[in-house]
Amino acid sequence: MSDKKFRATPAARKYAKEHGIDLSQVKGTGAKGRVHLDDVIEFKLHGRIKISPLALKIAEVEGLNVQVITGTGPKGKIMKEDVLSLLHGEDKKEEKAVASKPEAKPVEKEENPDYEVVKISPVKKVVGKRMRESVDISPTYMVSVSVDMTNLLAFRKQTMDMVVDRVGQKPSVTDYISLATVKTLQKHPYVNSSVSEDGQNILLHKHVSLAIAVGTDEGLYVPVIKNADEMSFTELVVESKRVIKATLEKKLKPAEMQGSTFTISNLGMYGVDNFTSIINQPNTAILSVSATIQKPVVINGEIVIRPMMNVSLNADHRVIDGLEGAKFMQTLKNNLENPVGLLI
Repeated sequence: MSDKKFRATPAARKYAKEHGIDLSQVKGTGAKGRVHLDDVIEFKLHGRIKISPLALKIAEVEGLNVQVITGTGPKGKIMKEDVLSLLHGEDKKEEKAVASKPEAKPVEKEENPDYEVVKISPVKKVVGKRMRESVDISPTYMVSVSVDMTNLLAFRKQTMDMVVDRVGQKPSVTDYISLATVKTLQKHPYVNSSVSEDGQNILLHKHVSLAIAVGTDEGLYVPVIKNADEMSFTELVVESKRVIKATLEKKLKPAEMQGSTFTISNLGMYGVDNFTSIINQPNTAILSVSATIQKPVVINGEIVIRPMMNVSLNADHRVIDGLEGAKFMQTLKNNLENPVGLLI
């Protein structure tokens, strides 16, 4: 369907065209359902309309377009009352107010000698909104462990050429960490879960779809490796490279950022030795990976220098209690320090 049939700002149309997004699938938040740039970016990042099952059923039966319905539920979720209101021809007072409100005139900015004003990018606005929502939704805690990377780095050196010969891609340390994480999640299903939208049930996912946080000039994206648990290591390497490349080249499709069950954020390449991340909803946990640094450690009563890496888990206490979080990190640490077992 042509996007010309929909009310949208020029910026929204331009962004949608550049990223191959059908505006008919985007719900506008402006007056009379007009689509703004933030709406298109929100769709690209998350790509779904929040609507209750009953509201969706009524809309389907009555042949209503849910794209034009304004939700009054939590975080703009479309509820049964919203669908019935549209069906009965009742205009919401809020919609009338928005529709009649004149557009604000741009305010001329004065130069300030003490600082430079930089406008927040639309992507960062959306990501910021989502992170704020995550903090509000999830009661979180953090578990951290220090991992001896001696064996994993040696294992990477031993297997790298074999992977390159087979698929033409050089595996990164993150690829090996991803493999260890996937194997660990299979043993700890509550860490690979989400909470139902009504907050009444825990959804234990049967597959691991791993999201990898990728920073760009526009903002943070989280491409997803779907069903990573069914992949061989070489397949995992190839798919990881593909989605990260697509992200950096701005070719990532909205569907490729949906459906994650767990997220990894790695800042090790920037020399960060410890940090924590905000949970990527609707996941219930996220892993923060820091730099591998040569440090003195005590082994068998002697001080030796080993490559050590800090990893931390931020978890949603509604689903993952402290004991389960600790057990997950214990298993992950064992997998990273004994990587040969990952291929068995």
